[in-house]
Amino acid sequence: MPKKSAAELSEYELQRQENIAKNQALLRQLQLEAASAGIAPKKPSRATPDKAAKKKKTPVQKVKEEVQPRRTSSRLRGIVADSEIAKRKAEEESELLAQAERAKRQRVSEDLRFSDVVVAGKDWDQSGNFLRLVGPANPGERTFTAQDIKETTDKELKELRERMSNLELWEGFEPNQIKITPERIYSLGFHPTTDKALVFAGDKLGSLGLFDASQQLTPGVKNEDDDEEDSEEVKPSITTLKIHTRTISAFQFSPHDPNALYSASYDSSIRKLDLQKGVAVEAYAPISKDDDEPLSGVEMSQFDLHTLFFSTLNGNFGRHDTRSKPGKGTDIFALSEKKIGGFSLNPAHPHIFATASLDRYLRLWDLRMLKGDGDDKAPVEIGAHESRLSVSHAAFNSAGQIATASYDDTVKIYDFSSVGTLAAGTELNEEQMTPTTIIPHNNQTGRWVTILRAQWQLQPADNIQRFVIGNMNRFVDVYASNGQQLAQLGGDGITAVPSVAQFHQSKDWIAAGTASGKLCLWM
Repeated sequence: MPKKSAAELSEYELQRQENIAKNQALLRQLQLEAASAGIAPKKPSRATPDKAAKKKKTPVQKVKEEVQPRRTSSRLRGIVADSEIAKRKAEEESELLAQAERAKRQRVSEDLRFSDVVVAGKDWDQSGNFLRLVGPANPGERTFTAQDIKETTDKELKELRERMSNLELWEGFEPNQIKITPERIYSLGFHPTTDKALVFAGDKLGSLGLFDASQQLTPGVKNEDDDEEDSEEVKPSITTLKIHTRTISAFQFSPHDPNALYSASYDSSIRKLDLQKGVAVEAYAPISKDDDEPLSGVEMSQFDLHTLFFSTLNGNFGRHDTRSKPGKGTDIFALSEKKIGGFSLNPAHPHIFATASLDRYLRLWDLRMLKGDGDDKAPVEIGAHESRLSVSHAAFNSAGQIATASYDDTVKIYDFSSVGTLAAGTELNEEQMTPTTIIPHNNQTGRWVTILRAQWQLQPADNIQRFVIGNMNRFVDVYASNGQQLAQLGGDGITAVPSVAQFHQSKDWIAAGTASGKLCLWM
């Protein structure tokens, strides 16, 4: 069919062709503008027929496999029975893991013989000779120096300061070589004997370390042909006993038997360690092993050889008759809604005791009078003093004074020397509960250092009351009961804060332990 001329085209057809031409011209214009702006799409490369043929491959026929979900969940696969089996299996595995963890932390009630619980060190026998042989912390910066002693005008005070400051580190080994416990030290103390310094320390995982500072150092004879690297390093003799499954928070030697050590633990039990017989027996524990009552303190009165007193992290205070049968002879009193960090009996009047708690209070209690009925019975509170922040510990001395350490960076000293003679339940007024002395002291131990506690010398030979407390600058501070500083002990080899410090009860010996289980000993 011959093509029509323009004259023969209809008016509508002419208008349509004109519109097509306009659109094509507009499209070309837009492409040019896009190219100049750099946003035009890239032109596909034209492959030659040979290259196109090479790229084109004949598809390989594959056997179609059933696609399974990545999870092995039987529910997604539509198998109901397997889903129930898998669920039960997961629950059983979870329960087994939980049981293993509980068993690891659960207390052991059976008697423990030394031969079964010795972790390290074998040098003990049954004769009792178990070892034959304020401001931020600025490590190394002293806050009490020889100049302070030199400028002391009081003759007696100067003499005492010189005597305490002249204590020297035990020369047998440096502190960083005496690892008395495997883990962080939480409790520490001396055996009451004055014949030699016997130091005990309890750590985070329930181990008790024993160190005898009278041991003779007998380094091996080195042959001339031996190299330095081949010579055997001499180490101190230390015995380690695993007597608890969790932290040993406190311990006390019985005032009635120097061979008996009572230890309190976060595993909810108190054990009596008989050093002569070589056995550790459970002296107290809740009836059920599932009861979680972490203990924070333990004490025994010098007037009663059958009663143990203890405190818990759950805010309870208890007393237990050691002659009673299991589950009997125990009184538990709820004294605080928050943790009781420690308690202390008045040595001369043990019916009076003090508690220090996370609720910022030091409280005094009288056991001669109980209030309430049934399970709500509790000793009468006869006085309380609130600090700005939590009170970590409270300790009585033989004169009836109390020293507390608080997170408000103070050590407070209270005088309760006349409280024991008051009638049962007599309440103290605000003035009587006010500290007589407040000592500025950096107590910001943080997460990795054991809480600082002020600990008195129980029976000072010169009758001058004094206490010791760790110093965040890697020293140990010694203070008198009137707040005067007597000494600041340090020395080479102390590479961490000696936070857990204790006096020997009558000798001027001081021991301190660190978070790495190392022992510092001044004599």
